[in-house]
Amino acid sequence: MADDREESLEERRAQLGAKLATRRIEAGKDEADEARAEVSRKGYAQAMKLSSEFISAVVVGAVLGYLFDRFVGTAPWGLMVLLLLGFGAGVLNVMRAAGKVSKPSPASRSDDNK
Repeated sequence: MADDREESLEERRAQLGAKLATRRIEAGKDEADEARAEVSRKGYAQAMKLSSEFISAVVVGAVLGYLFDRFVGTAPWGLMVLLLLGFGAGVLNVMRAAGKVSKPSPASRSDDNK
């Protein structure tokens, strides 16, 4: 009777070991899917950040140009110039955020003042 019990325990242990192995494989697949989804979310967040920086720079340039024209009376010129400056600032911000252009270091700025 003790042998039957030992054999049934061994069978049960083998079955549980097999189920555990399949669950571990499934969990590994789930973790891999979650890692890919996390990379995708990070890319989407980076794209939203870059696009919002660019759009905000252009909009700020346009608004400042419009206000400049409104108060000074230089009809289209202030808007055109500041819109182009906003576009340039937006491109520069995107390039800096993407890591294509390095940010100016504080050491080089202090050297210019001397």
